[in-house]
Amino acid sequence: MDFGIALPTAADSWRVTKESEELGFTHAWFYDTQMLSADCFVAMGAAAVNTRRIRLGTGVLVPSNRIAPVAANALATLNQLAPGRIDFGVGTGFTARRAMGFGAIKVKDMETYIHQVYGLLRRETVEFEMEGQKKKIRFLNPELPLFNTKDPISLHLSAFGPRTQALTARLKAGWINFVGNVENGIKEVEAMRDAWSKAGHAMGDLQATAFALGCVLKDGEPADSERAMAQAGPRAAVMLHRAADEALAGLAPGVTMVSRTRPEMQGYVDLARDFEPKDAPYLQNHRGHLMFVKPEERRFVSAELISATSFAASEAEIKQRIEALRSGGYTQFTIQLVPGHEHALADWARIRKAFA
Repeated sequence: MDFGIALPTAADSWRVTKESEELGFTHAWFYDTQMLSADCFVAMGAAAVNTRRIRLGTGVLVPSNRIAPVAANALATLNQLAPGRIDFGVGTGFTARRAMGFGAIKVKDMETYIHQVYGLLRRETVEFEMEGQKKKIRFLNPELPLFNTKDPISLHLSAFGPRTQALTARLKAGWINFVGNVENGIKEVEAMRDAWSKAGHAMGDLQATAFALGCVLKDGEPADSERAMAQAGPRAAVMLHRAADEALAGLAPGVTMVSRTRPEMQGYVDLARDFEPKDAPYLQNHRGHLMFVKPEERRFVSAELISATSFAASEAEIKQRIEALRSGGYTQFTIQLVPGHEHALADWARIRKAFA
């Protein structure tokens, strides 16, 4: 099983990426969440020139936020710095769009975008629409050694629903899933494997990556200790943010592993109704998303909620959970590190060694 790290991107993320490579991690995924973290392509460029083996991926890019020719150009540029080590992770958008008050893009629009990006990387002329006009575009001087369109760039889709899983299978792409509860995670990979099989692909070709937050607890350490709250609490807080998004927009609760009817959820939703500014509550709701627990939401992030949504457990328990994921069909386990707690990498490196 491969092991990776995921990062709320910082300008100097190359430092922990280099350390991860030295500790045997195979992948580093950089969040593309403008307004919350640093620019992923800038950080990946620095990581590319400071590493030699580890794969570098967008985790994940959202099509509406970077037009196809810009994304293709950035990927090809990275590919020049780290030939054959670049992964293109893409999704319909949760954090990056909701932080600006928008919902997810349409699946068909993401598919069009992917075809445009890869058409350009194949040096084809593609039809591109912008400002209500359709134009033909292509790389104009691919023969110059400015970027690399020759070495392959792997595609990975963040796909939680049946439509995006079917698209993942149709494109024969890697699959990314956020996992907190192992039982649910196994059900989800089974659904992905079913879509993969229906598309006529060999099961051994499926790359299935489980993203997670967590904390390797010491003996007797509670799941809401200060350390666990910092390292795993942000994942639990995401459930609060999602519940508030849905409630404030008057939407039916989405498919999540934690019900909005839980007291923590309802309490946070009630709090969120007073978020300022009134016409943009998402600005306060998503502050710190997947990075830290805000002071006002701390009382809703209980030990129970952290345990239900993350890998905050003893080292032995975490190893058992990862083994269950591997047996269920996942090929990579990626742990997200939170800002200021990059030292937790040492804990996860011990766990990685158990699966070497």
